[in-house]
Amino acid sequence: MSPIFVRCLPFGLYIALLALEGLLADYAPDFDVRWVYPVKAGLVALALVVLWRYYAELKSWGLSALNGLLSVAVGIVVLVLWVNLDTGWMLVGGEMGEGFNPISAAGQIDWLLVAFRIAGAALVVPVMEELFWRSFLQRWVQKPDFLTLDPAQIGLKALLIASALFATAHVQWFAAVIAGLAYGWLYIHTRNLWAPIIAHAMTNFGLGVYVVMTRQWSFW
Repeated sequence: MSPIFVRCLPFGLYIALLALEGLLADYAPDFDVRWVYPVKAGLVALALVVLWRYYAELKSWGLSALNGLLSVAVGIVVLVLWVNLDTGWMLVGGEMGEGFNPISAAGQIDWLLVAFRIAGAALVVPVMEELFWRSFLQRWVQKPDFLTLDPAQIGLKALLIASALFATAHVQWFAAVIAGLAYGWLYIHTRNLWAPIIAHAMTNFGLGVYVVMTRQWSFW
């Protein structure tokens, strides 16, 4: 099976379901589109499990304790920056949007929705996105035969291009550029995809906790 296909499929599936979510909001206003998220995360997780045997970069851990701690630290730094880089010019369209609001009609937080959201964002999205943005795209920009490329050989041009494209998938484009650069650098520095996955997971998990505690749903 094509190495490009297996790294793009989970990401493409996620984007397709995101588009479906938008269509449902427009054409089925009585449907609670918030419940599309667990379906989306679940289907992407299933795709990752089915294709796991093709992800050689994930089959062995190979990450030292020091690099593991570095990954956690990078994830926390990105989180702190993410929740502060929300000025108008740093956002697509100049505003954050409504985000994912788990408040029920009774005015209470739906904790099942919160659990699905945080689990998907912290456990599924980092694996799916790092396989696509870092393992595939960042290496492919450097060398089309990307599987033969040692991550340490990724140059500045590839890092910048992948990070800029990563930003196009986020409302907070400026924060996303920084996040892309941080995760991309971590991949180059450690030569291990688990490092940016851990950092990304730490950012997303921390963001979920922050959003629930502050009720700033727009960050979701």
